[in-house]
Amino acid sequence: MLAKSLRDNRRALAWWTIGISAFMAVYLSVFATVRQEPETYGTMAMNKFPGPLRDLMGGLTDFVSGAGYLQSVVYQLFVPMLFIVCATLLANRAIAQPEESGTLELVVTLPVDRRRLVLERFAALALALLAVAVVTLAVAWTISVAVDMGVPFDRILAAHTGVYLLGLLFGTVALTVGAATGRKMVASAVVGVWVVAGYVVVTIGRSVDAIAWLKWVSPFHYYADGRPLYEGLPVGDYLVLLGATAVLALTAVLAFDRRDVGV
Repeated sequence: MLAKSLRDNRRALAWWTIGISAFMAVYLSVFATVRQEPETYGTMAMNKFPGPLRDLMGGLTDFVSGAGYLQSVVYQLFVPMLFIVCATLLANRAIAQPEESGTLELVVTLPVDRRRLVLERFAALALALLAVAVVTLAVAWTISVAVDMGVPFDRILAAHTGVYLLGLLFGTVALTVGAATGRKMVASAVVGVWVVAGYVVVTIGRSVDAIAWLKWVSPFHYYADGRPLYEGLPVGDYLVLLGATAVLALTAVLAFDRRDVGV
């Protein structure tokens, strides 16, 4: 099941890897121009943006340094969102989409334990997303060296690890909802609502006391609060993401094991 899932997703993985790598290559290559024009892209210029917009982009206070540019352009919003969408689509192809198309019913009639089926498809999701993460990490590091960003490899590795863990967590959310309901639209909707609400809570919510406390249930808090590009690997925060992913995967196993599979 694991090998088959990886084979079935190989074309989608190739396109996602190419797409994310191309996005990063285009935006990282612009850094040389940004660094040469601090009066245009410096702190004073960024402060001219409306407060809520700056919050959504992580503050936009350090745009001309290598770490600041990487955080604002790559790791704050766009690349994490691309990983989340990729993981959600892959997760939907694991259970919900085959069930809606009627092919999963044939699979569960085979002498394969349901719990093993879910676990192997979760493992396929984790390995597939890891492959995307490894290639895009190589692209980020190569271009950062080429344009002389001055960010150590271990800091980029720490940030990229967070992107992978965040994407895997939301992918597992989609897998769990799909295992419980058999509907990919429901799974995608749950992920979408959690992503938007969670991101707003840890950005705009910083200045809104009424919702600031909700950061503790937002995966984005554990993804970005440790400032990996500046301070290195935030082990505690990343362990929270891993723990939540493990709990969700177990929930998916239990939900699918106890549910009748529809056509």
